Amino acid sequence: MSAATEWKELLIGLTLAVLATAVLGLILWLIRRLFPRVCATIESWRGTRITSLRIQNLELLSAERITGLLITVVRVVRLAVVVLLITFYVPLVFSVFPGTRGYAGALLGYILTPLQAIWNGVVSYLPDLFTVLVVAVVTRYAIKLIRLIFTAIQKGTLRFSGFYPEWAEPTYKIVRFLVLALATVAVYPYIPGSSSPAFKGVSVFLGVLFSLGSAGAIANVMAGVVLTYTRAFQVGDYVKIGETTGTVIDKTLLVTRARTPKNEDVSIPNSLVLSSHMVNYSACARNEGVIVHTSVTIGYDAPWRTVHSLLIAAAHDTPEILKDPAPFVLQTALNDFYVAYQVNAYTNAATHLLRIYSDLHQNIQDKFNEAGVEIMSPHYTSVRDGNHIAIPDSYVPNTYETPAFRLFQAGGNGSGAR
Repeated sequence: MSAATEWKELLIGLTLAVLATAVLGLILWLIRRLFPRVCATIESWRGTRITSLRIQNLELLSAERITGLLITVVRVVRLAVVVLLITFYVPLVFSVFPGTRGYAGALLGYILTPLQAIWNGVVSYLPDLFTVLVVAVVTRYAIKLIRLIFTAIQKGTLRFSGFYPEWAEPTYKIVRFLVLALATVAVYPYIPGSSSPAFKGVSVFLGVLFSLGSAGAIANVMAGVVLTYTRAFQVGDYVKIGETTGTVIDKTLLVTRARTPKNEDVSIPNSLVLSSHMVNYSACARNEGVIVHTSVTIGYDAPWRTVHSLLIAAAHDTPEILKDPAPFVLQTALNDFYVAYQVNAYTNAATHLLRIYSDLHQNIQDKFNEAGVEIMSPHYTSVRDGNHIAIPDSYVPNTYETPAFRLFQAGGNGSGAR
């Protein structure tokens, strides 16, 4: 080939390359101007042409969500168009020059060969993909049917003997997990690359990590299942778990959350709940009532019948103490210096135990002070002569005088003088 011919072909190739570059630049400029306008148009349609997708009063997709999805699709299309243009532009420019025509075919092969392999893989995977889709659809509607059944059980519209409504939600979660696990096992062989050694190695590695890292979580889940089906407590119950006392506000398969009287939310792992000593104050309060009790120690000089009546009167004056069953008093000890009395009363307001105890203690003080009975605990060792009575001044009669010291002469006839 002569030099003139080579220069002629080079000039033609250069002209074609410039023309292709100009066309590419023009198309990119049009894309840059067109796509923002398309996005602005879609944005202006929100609330007018683009409305929320609803089924009666249930909103499936809001207008904002649909608008965002459409704008995302537009941006993805824009990126795909730009990549496709550049993909065909580079081999085209290489093909117009004699020295680079061989590279153009190789470069085009590098691009088309993977695309062809991907296309062939997608076509060959279509039967397996259809199987996966069938399993997914069946699983989806099976879970919806299971949810419908357990929701009816929870609301009480569907009843089974021995199956309590509070079991519906945790049982649904367990059954849903089993259905999803079964579906995963069913579609696993149809996942691309599932039979490859690399995929199997990664599966084994993840399984080992899950086994080592989830031992505590599995223990909590098993404990949560046991606590649910033994009906140890329910949401809203006032309980004492270990050193935590409060109202149960949430119960999951992993943790139990309780709110203390100080308005503190405490999360307790279910394994700790199951292994701890637990007291449920609300269980009996819902039926015959839970007993509140407190003790006082009174000297032997006070008649026990008077002490009983004062304690029972204090219990009757305490708000949220039940009249029936009636309060009662137990004498729990006869000590050297005093008698131990324990007042017992029923209440069905287990969540207000702290306030009930506070009111009961206040009423006990008021009743004993009004009756002139001293509460001296654990015992009184001071000399009473010359000392004021151990009752607040507001309860002491105006005629009361502090007794003077009494002195007696030793020996003689035993008579003494003040």
